[in-house]
Amino acid sequence: MHSALVSFYRTVVRHKLHTALDIGGLALGIAVFLTLALYVRFETSFERWLPHHEQIYVVGTEVHLPGSAINGVYPATMGGLLEQMQAAFPGLTGTRMRGGTGGGVVRDGVTTKEDVTQVDASFFDVFALPMVAGQGAGALRDPAAVLISRAVAARYFGHDDPIGQTLTIALDAPVRYHVAGVFEDIPANSDLKAGLLIPMPSLPPPGEWAWNKWGTASLTTYLRFPTPAAAAAFAAKLPPFVDARARPDVGPGASKWLSLPLMPLRDVHLHPVGAESASRRMMVAVLGAIGLMTLAIAVFNHVNLATARGILRAREVALRKVTGATRATLIRQFVGEAVLMVGLAALVGLALAEVGLPLVNAAAGTSLTVPYGWALPLLVLLTGVVGFLAGFYPAIVQSTYPAAAALSAAPAPAGGRGKRRLREALIVLQFTLAIIFAIGTLVMMGEVAHLRGSDLGFQRRGLITVASLADKGLAPDQVRSVVSAIRRLPGVNSIGLATAGPGGDGSSIADAIETPGQSNGGPILQLVSVGPGFFDTYGARLLAGRVFDGRHPGDDSSNWKRWNAGRMIVLSRQAAQTLGFATPGDAIGRTVGYPRPRTIVGVIEDMRFLSTHQPDGGSYYIFYPDQPPQPVAAVRFRGDPRAMLDRIASVWRREAPQVPFRGDTVDARIASLYEVDTRAMRLFTIGAVLALVIACIGLYGLAAFDTARRVREIGIRKTLGASTAEMLRMLVGQFLRPVVVATVLAWPIAFYAMRQWLAAFADRIALSPLYFLGAGAAALVIAAATVLAQSWRVARAEPARALRYE
Repeated sequence: MHSALVSFYRTVVRHKLHTALDIGGLALGIAVFLTLALYVRFETSFERWLPHHEQIYVVGTEVHLPGSAINGVYPATMGGLLEQMQAAFPGLTGTRMRGGTGGGVVRDGVTTKEDVTQVDASFFDVFALPMVAGQGAGALRDPAAVLISRAVAARYFGHDDPIGQTLTIALDAPVRYHVAGVFEDIPANSDLKAGLLIPMPSLPPPGEWAWNKWGTASLTTYLRFPTPAAAAAFAAKLPPFVDARARPDVGPGASKWLSLPLMPLRDVHLHPVGAESASRRMMVAVLGAIGLMTLAIAVFNHVNLATARGILRAREVALRKVTGATRATLIRQFVGEAVLMVGLAALVGLALAEVGLPLVNAAAGTSLTVPYGWALPLLVLLTGVVGFLAGFYPAIVQSTYPAAAALSAAPAPAGGRGKRRLREALIVLQFTLAIIFAIGTLVMMGEVAHLRGSDLGFQRRGLITVASLADKGLAPDQVRSVVSAIRRLPGVNSIGLATAGPGGDGSSIADAIETPGQSNGGPILQLVSVGPGFFDTYGARLLAGRVFDGRHPGDDSSNWKRWNAGRMIVLSRQAAQTLGFATPGDAIGRTVGYPRPRTIVGVIEDMRFLSTHQPDGGSYYIFYPDQPPQPVAAVRFRGDPRAMLDRIASVWRREAPQVPFRGDTVDARIASLYEVDTRAMRLFTIGAVLALVIACIGLYGLAAFDTARRVREIGIRKTLGASTAEMLRMLVGQFLRPVVVATVLAWPIAFYAMRQWLAAFADRIALSPLYFLGAGAAALVIAAATVLAQSWRVARAEPARALRYE
């Protein structure tokens, strides 16, 4: 070990440039690997903090109707499912949660938004939530009790004891509760959004017509089983249960169209919802692969530089052999040096990761920190493994130099054509990976930019949505008062109401258009209830017929008793196609759906409110002349968006202070749909840039080595008449050759990978050749700039000085 330390010190002193490049490249690779490993660890650790998390399962609702756009698994169920399950399977342990992102605490007439969640009294039978003070299990049997998190307790009670104190909590309506317990804050790696836990009503909440309707999804149902085998045995009993219980709502053989899969709690975070693609899971896997590949690029870079540096140490090796050193001794020495090199690079990489984490957290929307209890053992393992793998081959190469040849008057050996080919192959591999990353970054940036600016079928600029208008704590008269006050604000052009809004606001109702002869009911469309001014406010484009205008009494769908007699509807273009109409005009005046007929009066362009990760099966609209139930308001305005939002928020605090205000621009709501893709694109970009930097560091180091070794050759060529320009072309061309080969290899791999990624989007860009040409050209330009300085210095040297070399 002592000899390895001395030799390492001498190498650092004698070859400062190579050592700096080597350690710098390895440190960057280790920093990228460590940072992305932290991100992957975070994304795959959701709910694993919970005691007995492996025993908890989420009951999903899976729809599998032929050709339906709503097929897939949803991590939610109808409200009354647990009671029906426990009636059919006595002894079943389960609980329910509802809410989590709505509600608030009312103080002095003003409501502060909090994550209020309704849970069953059996909550602690499933979730062993760590308690800080007071009661946990049993407390929720009291309908007036509330459990609060440590952060909520500090926010409202400071240093006072919160147990027994009261809070007025607004979820459906303001209710006074007493604090029975304080639980530990739920960590960031959890989808359980709960700051306050209040008891779920024993009876369905007022207005919950779908509480026991199969096929709806209003809350989350959790079950707990002692073993995976017990969960699998229970899952096998569910198809007959669905057939028996869902028959009134779904029809005979209900389990063919609707099932209840059990989803392990730890898997739910990365599981796609409904018909979405597995974009989040794929992105985590891709970012993990980038971390590993960037580390591999750094290791290849180290092997290349160590092999090249070993050529310069040929005489040292020969002298050690002459003085009695064996090959095994030399291999141990060089592997030891490599381990020391990687260990030093690991420390630098850890420092770079600490410095770079704020940037990564800003890009990914996380709050990652380096857990040294996990990171240091990983770095030690990494140092040993990477040091051995990266040092073993150079050690073998260095220990095989013939002593006689190395001690002769000849220049240092070049390592042979085979070793030169190997170094070029490693450069090709490095740049292939880097160019794939670059192409992926360009495609991701193009797709995200396309999604943010794509045509959604309505005018998104100058539009604000107010989602809090749908809160159940608002009475219809209060909704009218708020809408009237917003309409009177200066700068407001119009306001429209509907049960749905951009970004997933509001409610989503899937309705089957009954078709004779179809056992599954017929095509599934999204049902949206709208009020006056909806189509004008959104700027919907009419394709055929007319929209609702209040001048046709038959348009009124507010009287549910008249529904069986028929009602007028407006279709989206996709809905018209789903129902089998060749053109929008063909649909006008046609009646669909039996025995509840719906007459089509208009067809509009598709208005996409949800992510394009979900296929659009089409929507149909019905009309409420006054206002639809629990609406989302769309406000068309002129002027500054932030100023308008502030004015609307002021109106809200005056008219409905008991409900937290939720409103934003449509641009922001649409952007939120693609936040996962945007964050992944940012991380991908960081990884791609650093991978290219590491590859260029290796190329620069090899250029420095190769040009220094060829000084005499260049002098002879210039003496024989070669010009500086010719020498420059020869040297730069030699180093760019592997980059050109890497570009050609990267294109088909990147094309396949990005085509798979783009398949996750219904609205996607084309894989233009410009992405591939641009990434390849950028790599060539960067590589040329990397080696140009070294090549220029050698190519323009005076022949006489070059021939005096050695």
